[in-house]
Amino acid sequence: MSDGAPKSRPRICVAGAGAVGGLIAARLAAAGETVSVLARGAHLQAIRAEGLLLEEGDARTVAKIAASDDAAALGTQDILFVALKAHALRESAATLAPLVGSDTVIVPAMNGVPWWFFHGYGGKLAGTRLDAVDPKGDIARALPPRQVLGAVVHLSSTMPAPGVIRRGKGNLLLVGDLSGEESPRLQKILRLLKKGGIDARATREIQREVWLKLWGNMNMNPISALTGSTADVMLDDPLTLALVREMMDEAATVGAALGIDMGMSADARIAVTRELGAFKTSMLQDFEAGRTPEIDAILAAPCEIGHRLGIPMPWSKTVLGLVRQRAMNSGLYAYTVSGSGEAKS
Repeated sequence: MSDGAPKSRPRICVAGAGAVGGLIAARLAAAGETVSVLARGAHLQAIRAEGLLLEEGDARTVAKIAASDDAAALGTQDILFVALKAHALRESAATLAPLVGSDTVIVPAMNGVPWWFFHGYGGKLAGTRLDAVDPKGDIARALPPRQVLGAVVHLSSTMPAPGVIRRGKGNLLLVGDLSGEESPRLQKILRLLKKGGIDARATREIQREVWLKLWGNMNMNPISALTGSTADVMLDDPLTLALVREMMDEAATVGAALGIDMGMSADARIAVTRELGAFKTSMLQDFEAGRTPEIDAILAAPCEIGHRLGIPMPWSKTVLGLVRQRAMNSGLYAYTVSGSGEAKS
């Protein structure tokens, strides 16, 4: 499928051109790459009418890029960045299939435990499909793990208005082949991202990097959603701090069973969070904005992994039950509980 672009340039699409996806799309477009975005609603209309505006400090750049809400209209891509929320991906995975050919490189930039996590990894859990993440296997069918390069996002941005992306702190994207190899496709993606001004670095332990980020997110996020507190308030209160530590200990135990060495103490990781000051977690922001929170990928998935490994996670499961009920009572989440006590969203 040709659109007249130079043949040397890959066809690149970003599915989910929100805060993070929009930043990636705008930076790659500014670097001269052929980029399209899959978006919807007012955001899509704004991009079509005015382009995608990127604000970086006092600098403002506009990327004129192809945008559609129909994957089939964009066609098969060489590279597909997936920056959807986990629950949105689960609901729309099948619609992304027209973007993916047999040689498409898929780079998810998402929070929580991804659908590809146990592809060729995890010991006795290798190949496991997590009910909390991909209950029917729809994501894996549309986005085959063998074509995935894992990514862990350590940058921030916001979308203050439709068609507008405002860059925040951080500029790091860790990228790794699920095999742990420094493959040619990995080097290609790293060069592309660096060309776009993103600090992209290779890792041979992408699953470990996912778990390290989750180690801080799976406790602070739901506790903040339950309390309405910013991070500094939660960490300054001895009782909520103790709860954070208990949940971190549980996650570290599960990580160890997967062969993951956290590489630091819980207190050292907490100290890193303290340096960020009085911020609102993404889950708290979702609750306040009336958006569906990423409960399943961030907390339900690690609890499911613990259950499959036979590792008790009483603190994490208690918080999971509470935050699910709060989300359900707010009209933002739906789930049922089976006879075994396991919840299905």
